[in-house]
Amino acid sequence: MATLEASIIINCPIEEAFKEITNFKQHPNWRNNLLKAEITSSGPVSIGSTYTYDMQVMGRKIETTGIVVDYQPPKIYAWKATSVPFPLSGKVICEELTNGTQVSETILAEPGGFFKLAEPVLLRQQKSQMEKDLKNLKELLEKSR
Repeated sequence: MATLEASIIINCPIEEAFKEITNFKQHPNWRNNLLKAEITSSGPVSIGSTYTYDMQVMGRKIETTGIVVDYQPPKIYAWKATSVPFPLSGKVICEELTNGTQVSETILAEPGGFFKLAEPVLLRQQKSQMEKDLKNLKELLEKSR
């Protein structure tokens, strides 16, 4: 299983960062490979909430579904994909700092099938994408201040 990690400090309160991170409809605004995201269960986001993601990965459109497995506002949000070509899960941890919020993202993946053949390239690309996405999130949140 591959572990990918990225982190950034954002000049905004922890509550603002967490709110944006858990607002699925806004994810395409800062996640570059994401075409569409939405919560498919009723009520506010919480443990057990379900979602769909439409993504573009290595030139392929992938539609995934998942479930929120940990939700502790404003610090922890974790998810697990339930319909993807390989096991995939992740966690975002927000930590309050004197100069803003540190946002750290971890993704666990075990590529299989076509993706197993391209694993080294896929992992490098995903790590780079995570870093870009967090930079986009930082720009979005700091621009709105």
